Amino acid sequence: MDCHDTTAHGTAAESAAHPLDDLTAAEITAVRRILEEAGRVAETTRFPLVLLDEPDRAEVAAYRSGDPVRRRVRATLLDTATGAAGEALVDVTAGAVVAWRDLRTDQAPYGQPPLLFEDYEICDRVVKADPGWRKAMADRGITDLDLVVAAPLAAGSFDIPGEAGRRMLRSLTFLRCDEGDNPFAHPVAGLLADVDLIEQRVVRLLDTGVVPVPAECGRYEAEFTGPPRTDLRPLEITQPEGPSFTLEGTLLRWQNWSLRVGFNAREGLVLHQVSHRDGDRDRPVLHRASLAEMAVPYAEPSPTRNWVCYLDAGEYLLGRNANALRLGCDCLGEIRYLDAVLTDDHGRPYTAPNAICIHEEDVGLLWKHTNIFDDMAVQSRRSRRLVVSYIATLGNYDYGFYWYLYQDGTIAFEAKSTGLVQTSGIEPGAGSPYGTEIAPGLLAPYHQHLFCARLDMAVDGQHNTVEEVDVVPIPTGPENPHGNAFTARATVLADTSQAGRLADPSVGRRWRISNPGSRNRMGEPVSYTLVPQPGPVLLSQPGSSVARRVAFGTRHLWVTPYRPERRYPDGDYPNQHQGGAGIPEWLAEEEPLEDTALTLWHVFGPTHLPRLEDWPVMPVDLAGFTLRPTGFFDRNPALDLPATAPGGHCHS
Repeated sequence: MDCHDTTAHGTAAESAAHPLDDLTAAEITAVRRILEEAGRVAETTRFPLVLLDEPDRAEVAAYRSGDPVRRRVRATLLDTATGAAGEALVDVTAGAVVAWRDLRTDQAPYGQPPLLFEDYEICDRVVKADPGWRKAMADRGITDLDLVVAAPLAAGSFDIPGEAGRRMLRSLTFLRCDEGDNPFAHPVAGLLADVDLIEQRVVRLLDTGVVPVPAECGRYEAEFTGPPRTDLRPLEITQPEGPSFTLEGTLLRWQNWSLRVGFNAREGLVLHQVSHRDGDRDRPVLHRASLAEMAVPYAEPSPTRNWVCYLDAGEYLLGRNANALRLGCDCLGEIRYLDAVLTDDHGRPYTAPNAICIHEEDVGLLWKHTNIFDDMAVQSRRSRRLVVSYIATLGNYDYGFYWYLYQDGTIAFEAKSTGLVQTSGIEPGAGSPYGTEIAPGLLAPYHQHLFCARLDMAVDGQHNTVEEVDVVPIPTGPENPHGNAFTARATVLADTSQAGRLADPSVGRRWRISNPGSRNRMGEPVSYTLVPQPGPVLLSQPGSSVARRVAFGTRHLWVTPYRPERRYPDGDYPNQHQGGAGIPEWLAEEEPLEDTALTLWHVFGPTHLPRLEDWPVMPVDLAGFTLRPTGFFDRNPALDLPATAPGGHCHS
């Protein structure tokens, strides 16, 4: 199948039909105009972030089709001449700025607005013009700078003298053999330039000495990898009658599921109002679900690398880095693409084409039984899932984010990490305890991917309770004379003093989210269970800068009472923030967690020890979690699936 789009597209309407609809181009244009009229926009003003101010879940629940829709927008503004920043709350419906607050980037904890796309160009230009950097390159025998890449990277917060209050990037350096070459094959080790983006100058240059630049190229395109395989026959996925889902505006329906599909610059894909039809009722499961943050801390302790820890949502903006997806390459089958309307650095709307992919997949057997008492009679049903996905490229890494809905009421999320590993240079053959030498002189440092999903739960309503469920053996004794018994032990998380939890595979730990006010046929509270795929939590030392800024990464699960202002686990402005915002701040005061509206913050992801097989381009590494109905339905909700039709692929 060709790598091109042959399907219909969805685009945002010019006016919102529902309170949770994404911002339209007209609304974004209105936001800039309203701020201009309020005297908040000058020639040097930039818009790092423009987001819908989502209404409270109670307000959304009360909305009925045809009701007037009030639209409010949070816009972050930055003056690139002075570094002054502020946040405006704009009522687009009323045409007014209803609130403004200055962002005190010059005072502790020094959080900055997220990065602009133009910041990367400024950093590259400033570094290459710096006399000290040019001398360091000349000392390495590099004087032709046309093929040099000054890689701009988020600076973090490290109490380095003179940095507090500056808006900064740090730049590593890489080379290319030609314009199409892979620069990560040729890192210029031992060299780091710290750039003040407002003053547009290098404020610190660190040079720890010359290390040979790896010479071997890391090309992965077909023309560099030898003859392609010839024994791969076509695999075609067709749906002659079209897909089984429908899309009306942002409302997506499929196999008893309904939800609203959203997309924003920071989190990318967002699912709203996820519910499942059960008989004559649409029963809610999730009010909102997104990937709210992802931290990528690296393990290399060298002075030019010990600061590396990316916050890809809060610093770089996942949604703004979304790919334009291609049929047959990124998505396969009967595809429906959705465009996204986003805001550029100047506060003007633009369309990101094919940002979201929606399609169905066959995923094997759903249920089967061979009745040995009835002439081996067989009943079986195949499983299908709905996939809602997008892909973002953040520098060297590419991430695919996939939400799955299944016919048996299961919800799952999967992150697929691919692209290129980050690299540094070492003496060929020297190796390192902090990474893998994946080619002569080319080190891929160890690192973690800590994804944090935000799950505003709504299991059959807004009043939910979380229990931690462990499988425990019963000691041999009167209750267990033969030693074979084990049971499930559930512990209610009663308040936020119990809010931070670690997964434990040795006891099969999972977390059950129930609604005490809704009962199943057995009289038990209906529930969904969060089943984790646990890996190590944050491995940086307590008290380190990374641990302060990525405090959410120290547990697999956090539970907090839902509040509309609690949006991100590391706070609203984590770029260069000293830490302590978000979850640590919310847990400072004890709050009850039972029978109330809750947000679950689930942390998961791989600790990546790179392999030779990850070079020059990395096969996908999978991580995710599952939400499974647990007494939510009174019996298997997929019993009504039809058997395979005559003439189908199910043969005797």
